[in-house]
Amino acid sequence: MAMGSLDPRRHQGPMSEINVVPLVDVMLVLLVIFIITTPLLTHSVKIDLPKASSTPNITRPEHIEFGIRENGALFWNGAPVTRPELAARFAAAAKQQPQPELHIRADRLAHYETVAQVMSAAAKAGLVRIGFVTDPSQSQGQ
Repeated sequence: MAMGSLDPRRHQGPMSEINVVPLVDVMLVLLVIFIITTPLLTHSVKIDLPKASSTPNITRPEHIEFGIRENGALFWNGAPVTRPELAARFAAAAKQQPQPELHIRADRLAHYETVAQVMSAAAKAGLVRIGFVTDPSQSQGQ
């Protein structure tokens, strides 16, 4: 060990070694404290719960398959429907509990105006779950 002296004739350079013994002591004390206190932080009560099996009851709301052809023809679940009938049918569907989803299957060459009118009529009647059905297998690589 290097000891400092008060003799001015014997001059040493600054000590460049770090004494890590106090650091190790502090870390060991902290480790012991954490090892002791960690089990005390869990406040759980061991309870033997009864065993039972059940299957979840999944109820899916019915949905309306609404088709729009290129020529503007409209179909409600496969049956032809006219534009004047839409408001009454959408209003009746909006009153159902749970409210059905409206799945719009529009031909890709159908006019956007026709699709927008159908969506507007459904929203005015109170249908809130409206979606488009697409065919992912016929994607075009553009």
